[in-house]
Amino acid sequence: MKLTNEQTRTLISYIIEATGLKPFQVEHTVELLQEGATVPFIARYRKEQTGELDEVEIRTVEEQFAYFCELEERKCTVLKSIEEQGKLTPELRQRIESSRQKTEVEDLYLPYKPKRRTKATIARERGLEPLADIMAAQELTTGTAEVVAEPFVDPAKEVPDAAAALEGAGHILAERLSDNADARSMVRRLTNEQGVMSARVASAYKEQVTKFEMYYDFQEPLKSVPSHRMLAMRRGEKEEVLYLAIVAPIDQILAGLKSRLIQRASIFGPLLERVAEDAYKRLIAPSIEVELRLESKERADEAAIQVFARNLRDLLLAPPAGGKRVLGIDPGFRTGSKLAAVDATGRFLEHVTIYPHIGEGRIPQAKQDLLRLVESHAIEMVAVGNGTAGREMEIFVKETLAAAGRQLPVVPVSEAGASVYSASEIAREEFPELDLTVRGAISIARRLQDPLGELVKVDPKSIGVGQYQHDVNQSMLKRSLDGVVESCVNFVGVDLNTASWALLAYVSGVGPALAKAITRFRDENGPFASRTALLKVPRFGAKAFEQAAGFLRIRDGKNPLDNTAVHPERYALVETMAADLGVALAGLVADPALVDRIERQRYVAEGVGLPTLNDIIEELKKPGRDPRSQFQTAAFRDDIREINDLQEGMILQGVVTNVTAFGAFVDIGVHQDGLVHISHLANRYVKDPNDAVKAGQVVKVKVLSADAQRKRIALSIKEAEQGGKA
Repeated sequence: MKLTNEQTRTLISYIIEATGLKPFQVEHTVELLQEGATVPFIARYRKEQTGELDEVEIRTVEEQFAYFCELEERKCTVLKSIEEQGKLTPELRQRIESSRQKTEVEDLYLPYKPKRRTKATIARERGLEPLADIMAAQELTTGTAEVVAEPFVDPAKEVPDAAAALEGAGHILAERLSDNADARSMVRRLTNEQGVMSARVASAYKEQVTKFEMYYDFQEPLKSVPSHRMLAMRRGEKEEVLYLAIVAPIDQILAGLKSRLIQRASIFGPLLERVAEDAYKRLIAPSIEVELRLESKERADEAAIQVFARNLRDLLLAPPAGGKRVLGIDPGFRTGSKLAAVDATGRFLEHVTIYPHIGEGRIPQAKQDLLRLVESHAIEMVAVGNGTAGREMEIFVKETLAAAGRQLPVVPVSEAGASVYSASEIAREEFPELDLTVRGAISIARRLQDPLGELVKVDPKSIGVGQYQHDVNQSMLKRSLDGVVESCVNFVGVDLNTASWALLAYVSGVGPALAKAITRFRDENGPFASRTALLKVPRFGAKAFEQAAGFLRIRDGKNPLDNTAVHPERYALVETMAADLGVALAGLVADPALVDRIERQRYVAEGVGLPTLNDIIEELKKPGRDPRSQFQTAAFRDDIREINDLQEGMILQGVVTNVTAFGAFVDIGVHQDGLVHISHLANRYVKDPNDAVKAGQVVKVKVLSADAQRKRIALSIKEAEQGGKA
């Protein structure tokens, strides 16, 4: 729906209240978003307008604005529906219009919402509403309820006696109480605050050991159940191992409902007490439990998605090995190991399949093929996939190279998602004539060179750094992970003349269609000489250029600023700076001594404040710099290949593969990641594991225990410095 100016101002006031941000920050951010600006662009190039909001804060404003837009649209629908029924009072309109929560709007709409045929509907059809009104008025203090109900007895309408009449009238009152927004709000609040999430085992699994065993007889306050436990219990319910229920404070709730329904002493008191109990147990409780279970699921989803997003960001921003000639290996036993050589830019050179693990007779040829590829392509690094036969292949390569007198880094590389890439449209476009497994070996090599450039080709959900990623809201997960990829790509910047369309698609303002148009234009016309040449690409207009240009790099181009994060809209400003210093633009770029002479305050103007000037000066000092950390890799012990090789007390190097709410998983080279519990992450209290470790980080760990049968390894970073067995 198109919002009026008044509606927009109202929504902005809601966001200001919800986020605590300053009015001008929210107003300008919403304005920029409505104009089509992307989050990375706003965060990087519109700092003065937003008061230097970061990407997280801008995305929060974006999400809040979307929520309140949906809320406003729902309010309009509800108001129209009630008005058409002729039941919209000024008071009700005011309550709906001032609501800030969708649940509140739905509660207010409930009495007027079209319903299926209920017990109350049937009672009304039988003419019992007047009796319900008499009971609700509670004015009669003498006589009996049965005498009052007698005139409503009508066998023709299936009301055979006074008891049936009173029961039907009770159904009407129960529905009214259930539809009362304030009553529902009270029940929701008490259940949410004092309710307990309960799990019990299904009878068929009572004597069985399953991964849900700890939840066979489990209770925890609803509001404090952590994300990973909630998702685990829900998975157990889905697999029919567990039964879940929310245990509410029934006595307190019933007391509250009865006090709302029973206003004074009357002959209907006992009946109204039963009505309140019926309303709660039959109508309100099931509905509120569904709501709260959904809300708890949404909270758990949100927490799990945040874990996934943080891990994905750390993985995407893992240090690149850079422009090295790499031999990528996709290991295997029976089907052999695929070797693929790529040059320093990731261009595929040659592949071969070797079989070093299925018999002594194949080993000499495997060694010969490996060494030939290394020699003929001047290989500088070897990347070995860490899946099946990964450790065996890593040892084979190291021993073969050592015997030949070659000292090359042999690096284990995560295969997560490689098979997804191999069968993807992008892989078919890149290598239409190659086998899937060879594509996988190429991808492994390129992941070592530049993790970000290669991993963007894979659906983020397939990279395997999540917590219950298949159980959470998939559209919410996709939106969050796509945002992470977009953020990472624009944070690092993209080489316009070498990037794949898959990488370009995540650049601010580009998208898949324009990305493919850019690569087609590049293939047909050669490398881009300048950023402004982008405007020659079909359908690449001024708005796309504004959003994208600052994040695209051109090495050795006509303008040295094209290889920096300085936006073209500020080129004239930098040229003025160079002129004021009496040097050429090319002389200013990359000369820190000259850059330090720039008097920043002198160039403050409308739209250009110190935040923008500081960014420009940092770029001029280090043009084209990669903001990612220095490359390093873990050194796995050659004699540790399986869980059975582990001994308690061993000190090993490993790589963090996944960070969860309860700790971190670490690959130590034995085909099974070990768990470092949150209590063993550091020699201090750790509230959030992400404060202690990151996915992709090389760490030293101590083996606490290793259970080969259950495939469980317990590790400690905290105790690793205390020494252990070599």
